[in-house]
Amino acid sequence: MWGDIDKLNKLQIDLKYKTNIINSFELIENSYSELLDYEEIYDSLNDLDIKQIQLNLDLLQKDINSLKIQTLLSDETDSNNAFVEIHAGAGGTESQDWAEMLERMYLKFCDKNDYKYDLIDRQRGEEAGIKSSTYLIKGFKAYGYLKNESGIHRLVRISPFDSNGRRHTSFSSVWVYPEIDENIEIEINPKDLRIDTFRAQGAGGQHINTTDSAIRITYLKLNIVVQSQAERSQHRNKETAMKMLKSRIYEHELNIKNEKKLEAENNKKEIGWGHQIRSYVLHPYKMIKDLRTNHQSSDAENILDGNIYEFLESSLINANKK
Repeated sequence: MWGDIDKLNKLQIDLKYKTNIINSFELIENSYSELLDYEEIYDSLNDLDIKQIQLNLDLLQKDINSLKIQTLLSDETDSNNAFVEIHAGAGGTESQDWAEMLERMYLKFCDKNDYKYDLIDRQRGEEAGIKSSTYLIKGFKAYGYLKNESGIHRLVRISPFDSNGRRHTSFSSVWVYPEIDENIEIEINPKDLRIDTFRAQGAGGQHINTTDSAIRITYLKLNIVVQSQAERSQHRNKETAMKMLKSRIYEHELNIKNEKKLEAENNKKEIGWGHQIRSYVLHPYKMIKDLRTNHQSSDAENILDGNIYEFLESSLINANKK
């Protein structure tokens, strides 16, 4: 084991995770025992003491919920890093701006929760926003926490791009899938691949603007398309795109094995009404609501600023009930 650094690192991460679970349980157990001690003397407590007990009970409930979420993340790929794709729906600049708002929300979530991320691909909109972007999110159970974000996200607001100040509804899709372990072998027949090169978009110096360094790979059997343009080297972009493709194929086969339809893929085909998983209403009132769990929040700015943990938590609990 000492000669295998990758294996050693994974074991250390696993050990840290299990140690944290045990420590969290022990802290909860101690807090519970302390609160039980107040039961016999409750009638003699003053209002200030009772308020403090209530605060401690609320904290205990939050700690229990947090521990519950961690123990739910036990699927085969929950510990993996996650690819996150964002695609603007129909609607031009308004939808492309919404896609960029979602991109900012997830990157803010990463910054606030100690997740790292690598840009894989980003297509800017003509006037504002983005047509699409792809990131690799790296950190503690990244895929486990983000996997239920796949679906259509709907925005209702007064459009800043409408000179008449009218209300607009926009749609963007989010698709999350796990980065597969290098030890998992995915056989791909080269005859099933179409590989295209194109000029990378955006800043990057003279080299990236004058060479066809970006790579797009189409897997003809399943009509899966992936692309990478973040690296200056065509070889590196191809390597990244192949990793994404293998992850997509693995996820596809896993869903077939589990006799599940890949709903996220179906949603991607029609980014619009009837397919949304979450609504973000900024006018005439402010409310963000998950349509699968009915969890909602009126603190829209806070959610769009990356504080989405409550929605991740509710979707994990809801999925586990099913």
